[in-house]
This record gives sequence, structure tokens and C-alpha cells, in this order.
Amino acid sequence: MTDVLTLTQVSRRFGDRTVVRDVTLHIATGSVLALIGPNGAGKTTLLSLLAGTIPPSDGRREGPAAGVALVPQRAAAYRRLTARENLALFAGLSGVSDRESAIDAALEATGLRDIADRPIARLSAGQQQRASIAAGLVSPSPVLLLDEPTAALDPHQRDHVWEAVRAARAAGRAVVFTTQLMTEIAEADTVMMLDAGNVVFTGSVEQFVAVGGDPEASFAVLAGAES
Repeated sequence: MTDVLTLTQVSRRFGDRTVVRDVTLHIATGSVLALIGPNGAGKTTLLSLLAGTIPPSDGRREGPAAGVALVPQRAAAYRRLTARENLALFAGLSGVSDRESAIDAALEATGLRDIADRPIARLSAGQQQRASIAAGLVSPSPVLLLDEPTAALDPHQRDHVWEAVRAARAAGRAVVFTTQLMTEIAEADTVMMLDAGNVVFTGSVEQFVAVGGDPEASFAVLAGAES
């Protein structure tokens, strides 16, 4: 695997407050990274830095020429359009060559094929979130960033999300996701934990679990480690 997106000693300040501090991160093709930490730890800001939607205050970001697909926690789609129409629009804006195949694959991966022709406004909150993830999948970008993609989803809908993540990985894309559910780190190769903007852990899932004996205990041990 080769690095497709890197941050080198990146920090981000808002006024006199440092939200992310000295993060170095290498994202490789076909890899999955779980980004965890307490509320306010800087996870969403770090995703924005990875996406290039905000610049670093210090350090350097190097990203792919094709850009990065960022799926925010709140569903983002045109409510009057159907799920299929939204994907067609995003595919066109992203310059996808074989749009129909890309759209069909994204709908299949997110379990939306049977409701693809309903307006977004008529879908449940979970279905709308899955439609946003499908928009990220239809993008040709080699990197997919997901901000708490399973928040407020029921177990069945969560299964569809992780099936989509596995499909993206199988296609050689790099995936970074944030989560508050420690059971979900099992979907990743690597775990990075932030606390108050500082990286307090980076390593494999097995190494993270070994810190405290189980994921929840490890999270508790590491939270506040920099204070």
C-alpha cells in the first residue's frame, strides 16, 4: 500500500485556542482508520484538515489530486431530488465517466436500491444519512472521510454503512471514520485517539485493546492522559 494522504506536524488554532496539535498521519490506499476521542477532542476538525476544507495553522498537508470525499455527520443532500438524482448530480460534478455503474454500485453498497427513486425528503433520517454516504462512494476520490457515519442509526442501518466501508476498501480506497462506539473500531486497521487536540494513541486495534483489556477500558485509560 502507498500513502495517498499525509499530515506532517499539523496544528490548527482558532484564535488563541489550539484544537489540533502536532498531528502526523499517513493514510494508505486500501486502509481503514478509526478516529476516536472524547467530545471536543478535535476529531471533526482533524477530518476537515484531512479533507482540505480548512488549512492548517502549522505543518503540511499533502493530498490526492482527485480530492477527498467528506461525508459530514448531518445528512447532506438535495431534499427535493431522489436519492438516485442526487447521486447523478454528484457523479456529474465529480467527473465520473461511467455514471450509471457508479450510481448502481453506491446504491447497492448502502442498501438504498429499493428506495432510490423516492425524494430525499420522504426518507428516514437513517436513510438520508446512507444517501450521503452513497454520494461519497460515487465520488472517484481515493479517500473517503466519514464523520460518525452510524450516529442515530439502528443496527440494521449500521450494517449497511459497514458494508459500504468494506466495499470502498475492497476497491482500494482509504477510509477514515470517527465514532463514539468502541465496538466499531473492529472495522479498522488502525486506531488514532485524540484528547484535547493531542494524539494520545496510534496503533493497531489489537494494541489499543491491550491498553486496558477491552476497548471501553482502553478509552477510559487514555482519556485525560495528556492532562
